[in-house]
Amino acid sequence: EGSGKTTQINFLKDFFKEKSIKAVFTKEPGSSKIGGEIRSILLNKNLDLSPYAELFLIFADRSQHVEEIIKPKLSADFLVVSDRYIDSTFAYQGEGRSIGHEEISKIIKKMNFPLPDKTFLLDLPVSEGLKRAKKRAEFDRFESEEIAFHEKVRNAYLKIYEENKNRIIKIDAMKSSKKIFDEIKKNIEIEWFKRKN
Repeated sequence: EGSGKTTQINFLKDFFKEKSIKAVFTKEPGSSKIGGEIRSILLNKNLDLSPYAELFLIFADRSQHVEEIIKPKLSADFLVVSDRYIDSTFAYQGEGRSIGHEEISKIIKKMNFPLPDKTFLLDLPVSEGLKRAKKRAEFDRFESEEIAFHEKVRNAYLKIYEENKNRIIKIDAMKSSKKIFDEIKKNIEIEWFKRKN
């Protein structure tokens, strides 16, 4: 939370437009019409969802997201940039809600979701992230969780990074937004060059 994803996505939109790169920007939860309805449930801090109710709502949103947006855009040779995706489920529901990595892996494998080519992990201390998030708006259901929950989520992301360094680029989100974007842009340009050659 509060790592600056929205700022970086806005920078990327301008960058892709400047380079005439076909790209679509999505988010989880909530990119599809159905996903928007699911998002309103997931973020409503007045609702007490069980861990599995939350998990299956996440998967319902992702299934619609993949079939309605991601697969068609990939088929049309677009770059797809998603604000949160599969790794978030392992971190938030797998670790934060203590459902476990293996159980979530089985569902993901069965649903055959496309895997990302590159993932950017904007990492910063939990206390700093929540302080930034609080300045933005009132906390949602996830942001309202105890510090211990957020620490579990962050540690899960760091573990996922250690196990997937070929795919995940970890960036210190305490850096300035410009320095963060320079790192993202450099890695995207390398990936784009590979795809074109």
